Amino acid sequence: MSIEIKLSRSNRIYRPNESLEGKIIANLSSSISHQGIRLTINGSVNLQVRGGTAGVIESFYGVVKPIPIVNRTVTVQPSGRIASGVTEIPFSVILKERGKDDMEKFYETFHGTDISIQYLVTAEVARGYLHKSLSTAVEFIIESEKDSLPQEPISPEMVFFYITQDTQKHPLLPELKSGGFRISGKVCSQCSVLDPLIGELTVEASGIPIQSIDIHLFRVESILIGDKIATETTSIQTTQIADGDVCRGLTLPIYVILPRLLTCPTIFAGWLWKVCLWNWCAKSKMIGAIYTL
Repeated sequence: MSIEIKLSRSNRIYRPNESLEGKIIANLSSSISHQGIRLTINGSVNLQVRGGTAGVIESFYGVVKPIPIVNRTVTVQPSGRIASGVTEIPFSVILKERGKDDMEKFYETFHGTDISIQYLVTAEVARGYLHKSLSTAVEFIIESEKDSLPQEPISPEMVFFYITQDTQKHPLLPELKSGGFRISGKVCSQCSVLDPLIGELTVEASGIPIQSIDIHLFRVESILIGDKIATETTSIQTTQIADGDVCRGLTLPIYVILPRLLTCPTIFAGWLWKVCLWNWCAKSKMIGAIYTL
């Protein structure tokens, strides 16, 4: 015998002002009696320990308490019986209760290296002291509603950039110095995590052939403990926008789809601070620039 949760949306994406709807599906070989069917919604921001060598942020694990976002339990059915076979029990729970705007701050779902923001819905069929309860859990994803933002969303703003051999701090090949190197372009500095990162790039001059041009996306996770800030940066995605030596003066489009669960809006919440950086790299001698989104 087992139970499972099937949410109303296959992508499991909900917004704080919406209702979490779905079904509790019980598959039983024989009928059972129960003392109530409960549904628990839990969301929190917490540190997580990875395998292997501990990082800087992980040294604070056990010191920093999780930030609770939501913790609500509702009764779906009172005491009774569930017949044998497959039984579907519908449910609907409002995620954010009215009048609790200041108490419940819903942050977007995020699966980081050291920090995670996770929302779980758990169903439990209580069967008393003599029988083990049946329970199951499933994760759902929270995305912020634009209407609930304190300010109107800022329209995308393009930032112009250029890179030459004089802007690099690492050693360069003599051919690159003598032949010159200059890349210019522009990129969107603000965008929604649901929208692509767009821009353009032009190789104006290069003393040696270019092997490829890649866009690297980095994730920065930080926690604030007293007057100390522990920060770790992780590379989460690489997107190639050019392969081989590109024509000089040709404008190349930048179009990068952000990995939804691995990125999130730049936020500051208690001890938590996160931001995503992007870095482009021309593989001649790893000439690159880094920008903050």
